[in-house]
Amino acid sequence: MRRNRVRYTLYIALTVAAGLASRHFSGLLPQWVNLYLGDALWALMVFWMVGFAFRHKDSRWVAVVALLFSYGIELSQLYHAPWIDAIRHTTLGGLVLGFGFLWSDMLCYTVGIGAGFLLERYLCLGRGQQ
Repeated sequence: MRRNRVRYTLYIALTVAAGLASRHFSGLLPQWVNLYLGDALWALMVFWMVGFAFRHKDSRWVAVVALLFSYGIELSQLYHAPWIDAIRHTTLGGLVLGFGFLWSDMLCYTVGIGAGFLLERYLCLGRGQQ
């Protein structure tokens, strides 16, 4: 099994575009979608990035690593010290590290990574490669 890095770069870019669009068009979306879609898309992007980095690993392995990373970031939001909060208050730091722990984010990450796992199986395995 070998993932095509060009294809995964496209998946990452499309996921980022979908996340930006969800913010831009948030007034057109139901409130419950606005609350959860960004976190699910963030986790989906993490799944694509892990797949990009570890192109020979099994889809299950990629999903587990992406979940562990995402959960680790969420759990890190329980820790507040001036140095890490200063990083969180930058644009990139806020996007990567987030601000406050929410159990609902854990569910969103699971949904986003699960969607990535299913999309990868559907989009790529039928072609004999990833």
